[in-house]
Amino acid sequence: MKEIWQRIEKWLAENYPEGLEQLNKGASDELIKQTEDFLSVEFPKDFKEFYRIHNGGTWELALIDGWELLSLEEMQSQWKVWKELLDGGEFEGMKSEPESEIRDDWWNEKWIPITHNGGGDHDCLDLFPTDEGDVGQIIKMWHDWEQRSWEFPSFRKWITTFADELEAGLCKYSKEYGISKENE
Repeated sequence: MKEIWQRIEKWLAENYPEGLEQLNKGASDELIKQTEDFLSVEFPKDFKEFYRIHNGGTWELALIDGWELLSLEEMQSQWKVWKELLDGGEFEGMKSEPESEIRDDWWNEKWIPITHNGGGDHDCLDLFPTDEGDVGQIIKMWHDWEQRSWEFPSFRKWITTFADELEAGLCKYSKEYGISKENE
């Protein structure tokens, strides 16, 4: 994970130096454990290694396709909103239309939000996939649309692909979109 962060930091230094200041310091082992306990999950090893280096970034950075890479604290906050809706019966009788690797829940408490677009949509670390999926796969979850898409088989593959796209020149930074392929 250190090598992946170095690649991302190098791209930021060359393309958006202010972005380096918008990366949070690494999370402590205590914060990682507290987050796992709060969410009642155990994170994959790669995920923990990644967050030990940088605990996400600020909204202004909009690091991943123009979406905020959540800190562990913000991850808990976003998850709590969804959990309260679930426990309050908001999703009674509602099913999503997922790809075969993803459960058809509207939201599942083992879908851990790792990005946020500011409108309730997330990339999630899926820790409870179907038999066709992989624990730790990355899925896209929309708050008001039933589609749930499988994105990557693992957190490592997801973040490595992002670093590859940066280095290949597929992403640009703009004040309007953050770091994104959309503003080419």
